[in-house]
Amino acid sequence: MPDNYFARYLPFLIHILMAGGIAAAMALLSWLIGQRKPTRAKLSPYECGMTPVGDSRERFSVKFYLVAMLFILFDVEAVFIYPWAVILRRLKAAGEGMFGLWEMLVYIAIFLVGFFYVWKKGVLDWGEASIRREKP
Repeated sequence: MPDNYFARYLPFLIHILMAGGIAAAMALLSWLIGQRKPTRAKLSPYECGMTPVGDSRERFSVKFYLVAMLFILFDVEAVFIYPWAVILRRLKAAGEGMFGLWEMLVYIAIFLVGFFYVWKKGVLDWGEASIRREKP
């Protein structure tokens, strides 16, 4: 092993130390110099401009989490479709254009089956009628 093996990482180490030092200095200076004048408005929780009502530990509807998972699912779909769209022209040039097209159509069909299942289950319904159906 050469003697200067770790010397190649010295600029990276200096960069990390300087970035950490600057961040720590900024936080320390803001704590030392900053004014602390707590008021009732500053100490109240901020809820998107609305006055908070009720307990902060109340239960969320399951639909909130289902919609969040659907959002992730749509993002993952976009992550898979974008590279396919980028290389589609190259697939056509290589003579595998129809295979790539059918492959993506099968992927989208499987995705749409799941989407229609979720739609039929009412996960995407957030209107008043769906709220009344849930409460006994």
